[in-house]
Amino acid sequence: MSARVWWTAGCMVGLIAVAGGAFGAHGLREAVAPSRLATWNTGAEYAMYHAFALLSLAWLGARKPGTDVTAAGIALLMGIVLFTGSLWALVLLDLPVLGAITPLGGTSFLVGWLLAARAGWRRLGPQP
Repeated sequence: MSARVWWTAGCMVGLIAVAGGAFGAHGLREAVAPSRLATWNTGAEYAMYHAFALLSLAWLGARKPGTDVTAAGIALLMGIVLFTGSLWALVLLDLPVLGAITPLGGTSFLVGWLLAARAGWRRLGPQP
């Protein structure tokens, strides 16, 4: 996938993180328990952190594209959907069973970061 894809994905995830954070602060504050609001905010925070990671992958992919950049981006996007998505669904639907999905998102984040490290190591090191 091109750097443009990762740039756009990073920007869209950032937008969703800001909108979600605002919804939590203004729309959910009176509607859910403080512990649920904290859960919501964790989802928004992690989405924003990973938006920046996707933007970094766009930068790397623009300089030196490769399949490991793509694999890292896919893993991070999966993490965002599974981690943030499951936390937000848990809060909105009040179904604690959805919390079982969250660790899959966390694992996807870990895989994404490892693949990003590998991609950077291979592409940003000294050139012969």
